[in-house]
Amino acid sequence: MSGMSDPHSGPAAALPAPLIPQTPRLLLRHPQAQDLDALAALYGDTELRKYFPDGTLTRAETAQELAWFRHGHPRRPELGLWTTVERSTGALLGRCGLLPWTIEGRDEVELAYLIDKARWGEGFATEAAQAIVQHAGQELGLHRLICLITPGNVASVRVARKVGMAFERELVDELGLCHIYSRSL
Repeated sequence: MSGMSDPHSGPAAALPAPLIPQTPRLLLRHPQAQDLDALAALYGDTELRKYFPDGTLTRAETAQELAWFRHGHPRRPELGLWTTVERSTGALLGRCGLLPWTIEGRDEVELAYLIDKARWGEGFATEAAQAIVQHAGQELGLHRLICLITPGNVASVRVARKVGMAFERELVDELGLCHIYSRSL
C-alpha cells in the first residue's frame, strides 16, 4: 500500500524463538512445510480472499509466504502470520497473527486473521484475535494495534469491534481504499 512499507522487506534478525499466543481451542504456531496444501486451498479460494487487495494466491505464492513466516517476520520475529489449528481435531483452520507496517511514516502493527470459510460463525477468528491482542499488550509491550479492512468486509469489522477496535479513518493507496480500525493496548 502506498505510504506503507512491505512487511516482507528487511534483514532477518537472529533472536530466540518468540512465544506465540494459544487458546483452549486453538494452537497458533509457526507455519510448517506440511501446511502448504491446506493453506494453498484457502489462499486460492475466491470467496475467502474476496476482500484481500491482492486477491487469491497461487500455490507458488502461498509457498513463498509460508517460507517467509517460518520463523516469524524476518525483521520482527516476535510478529508474523501463524498457522491456526483446532486443538481437538488437528485441523488447519487458517492463519492469524501480527504484521508490521509503516503507514504514512508511522510504524504500526496489524492484527490479521483468516479462517476457513467452512468454519465461519464458530468464533475462531474472534478467539484467536482476542488472544493475539492480549499477547501483543502483555507479552510484546505494544501500545496500539490496527486492522486494515477492505470496505464491505462486515465479518472482519465484527471481529475487530469484538476485540475493542473502532473505525479510525480511511486510507487510499495503489491497491485502493481500506478502512483502518485501531485500539490502544
